[in-house]
Amino acid sequence: MGSRIKQNPETTFEVYVEVAYPRTGGTLSDPEVQRQFPEDYGDQEVLQTLTKFCFPFYVDSLTVSQVGQNFTFVLTDIDSKQRFGFCRLSSGAKSCFCILSYLPWFEVFYKLLNILADYTTKGQESQWNELLDTLHRLPIPDPGMSVHLSVHSYFTVPDTRELPSIPENRNLTEYFVAVDVNNMLHLYASMLHERRILIICSKLSTLTACVHGSAAMLYPMFWQHVYIPVLPPHLLDYCCNLPARFQDPILKIRQPRLLSRIRVAAAWGLTPELVVFPPPVLLPILPAF
Repeated sequence: MGSRIKQNPETTFEVYVEVAYPRTGGTLSDPEVQRQFPEDYGDQEVLQTLTKFCFPFYVDSLTVSQVGQNFTFVLTDIDSKQRFGFCRLSSGAKSCFCILSYLPWFEVFYKLLNILADYTTKGQESQWNELLDTLHRLPIPDPGMSVHLSVHSYFTVPDTRELPSIPENRNLTEYFVAVDVNNMLHLYASMLHERRILIICSKLSTLTACVHGSAAMLYPMFWQHVYIPVLPPHLLDYCCNLPARFQDPILKIRQPRLLSRIRVAAAWGLTPELVVFPPPVLLPILPAF
């Protein structure tokens, strides 16, 4: 089967949102969309989902390592095509800036999110609106083209048809830094065997980068099953009982709860205490190496 990336999307991005935890009587309520672009974006189901994926952790259990990070989740549309939610957590992780797009332009959207967050912090509303309006109206440029959105906002369009390389590909670079070669080969073999895969990490940006990086290593093949680069708490029960194959990462703060409930075929921790390989899975793949 082919790529799950949508060919020729209508716009560079579907919607941009700023999600935050409002305070009610001194306590945090559920995250809400504070503002969005375009303002007339009407898919309320998507907006509701974004609020949960923008904060895929319990805010009370937040550690310093989650502050000010970029990460990317994935939503699957009715045609099984992937939409990427590129996110930037603010300092203190009480707000999140997110761009939802069919285009897997990780480096481009992370850069633009940093600029948009800076505009928001400084109250530069006209620059904020101009950047988003120009980007939304922009016809999808060809790979390799240089695009200038404003004086401070420009980028080169990545070619997603090519094999990713280091250091240009941020996900692949982080993957090679976080995971040693031996475990990389084990993970690759499990993906080829279409195992149920669970990846655990204490740092959100590293978690999603390693998932996207490991999936990129399959090129020219593509992962065809359930693909959740970061697992919000509300999907925990769903994945614990899922019969299908999946590639599913979680933050380490939920590790004990999850591992006690799920029938995992292969699990990794992206920290020194590498997690478990059940013998029925490990023994058959060892001869391949």
